[in-house]
Amino acid sequence: MICQIEKCSILAICFLILLPILCSCDGIGVDTSVTAKASFYGSIGHLVKPSGACGYGEYGRTVNSGAFCGVSKLYSNGTSCGACYHVKCKHPEYCNEEGTDVVVTDSGEENAEFILSFSAYAKLAKPLMVAKLVAEGEVDIEYQRVPCKYATGAHLMVKVHESSKFPNYLAIVLLNKGGLSDITAIEVWEESHKQWKSMVRIFGAVWAVSDPPKGALKCRFQVRGSAGVVWVQPKKLIPSDWKAGILIDTFIQLT
Repeated sequence: MICQIEKCSILAICFLILLPILCSCDGIGVDTSVTAKASFYGSIGHLVKPSGACGYGEYGRTVNSGAFCGVSKLYSNGTSCGACYHVKCKHPEYCNEEGTDVVVTDSGEENAEFILSFSAYAKLAKPLMVAKLVAEGEVDIEYQRVPCKYATGAHLMVKVHESSKFPNYLAIVLLNKGGLSDITAIEVWEESHKQWKSMVRIFGAVWAVSDPPKGALKCRFQVRGSAGVVWVQPKKLIPSDWKAGILIDTFIQLT
């Protein structure tokens, strides 16, 4: 009997230790802040301009009023593209208390988890302290995943990527991901075979399929979030005469 009680006690302790891990989303809970290093594009040792590893193009340089970033370990082969994080500097002399929100549009570098756009980095500073913070080049921060804030009514958008070649190669990139969710798979419907055909993540947020089905395309997205993993299907189709650069409104808002 004593042994059984001891076993139960050990199991209870293990459960309490593992509970925060089991309840977290992508290893970082919504209410959990994590410490890291942050720098900015153009600082010593970092690129002058973002490479845009997510494949967003001009959208990636203007989204969120230019407050974007590259991330290192969080990049996760592009899964974090479009995710939003609240970043707050921990240098009390130069930094304000508010911090700022940034959108992931690029991969980062090993020596700093976050590489911020200059405008985002400047938003960390107290009034008249931007130059001092810039001179630091790199600062300690704390960050946490937050819902993306786009214009009221902004929907998830599908853009036919510039690498697409009609009708044999279709590549798409998703914009305005929103919420706290990640898109982990995309499929298109093959009417001739009555089955879904998987698209492949080429890089960042760009997904592609060779020899796509003919005609208007029905697609669906696998979404991972607080509700688990679900499939979401927009009512609007990718038009049969799709071409690089067109935008399709899915009328979906991820949470």
